[in-house]
Amino acid sequence: MRAIIVEDEVLARQELTYLIQTHSQFKIAAEFEDGLDALKYLQTDTVDVIFLDINIPSIDGVLLAHNISRFAVKPYIVFITAYKEHAAEAFEIEAFDYILKPYSETRIRAMLQKLEGAIAARSRQGEEGPVKLGSDKVNLWKNEKIIVVDADEIYYASAQEKTTSVITKGEEYSMTLSISEFHTRLPQEQFFRCHRSYLVNLSKIKEIIPWFNNTYLLRLRDLNVEVPVSRSKVKEFRQIMRL
Repeated sequence: MRAIIVEDEVLARQELTYLIQTHSQFKIAAEFEDGLDALKYLQTDTVDVIFLDINIPSIDGVLLAHNISRFAVKPYIVFITAYKEHAAEAFEIEAFDYILKPYSETRIRAMLQKLEGAIAARSRQGEEGPVKLGSDKVNLWKNEKIIVVDADEIYYASAQEKTTSVITKGEEYSMTLSISEFHTRLPQEQFFRCHRSYLVNLSKIKEIIPWFNNTYLLRLRDLNVEVPVSRSKVKEFRQIMRL
């Protein structure tokens, strides 16, 4: 498994290299201080993961990650930074993890183990076809951390101004994505956009309650919540639910 480090601080780069070599099987294929140099390298060389600082010369880490996210074969991105305020942007481009300086060896070791497992699973998928994990995984954001959950754990999502609130049985997450953008990351056959401001996990519906103007309220099991079906979505909803 091949990795590169993009970090302009020599001591931080040396410490990270030591931790990676001590706690994983990754081979450090190259190290860069400059974002543009790293981008040029990635146009001709393939790696499994990029350990990426944000405050680097030429192209900052967030911009570099946006470029990498357009690759046909995308390496995993692990941000390594002292700036926690960029974590939301990292989440939006689906970074694998976000590690804050100063490094915690325990945190780095856990991340590397998870990363090796993800790369091994992706390798098996390429050799044997899609790996069935039992449910699609979705990255959610809470308390400056990226939380990976099964899509099936999500009950519904609602638009809140410029953010989307995502509700599971015991948690609420806030994301700086539109509800339309978030919907594209979910299994389309399982999640239904029932309203301009709501999407719902069809498997979590407990009761379908007739409402005014031939619309419905959807009462969800486990939660004391009713989600509306707008009039424009009623016909499609009836077809899906065979009403």
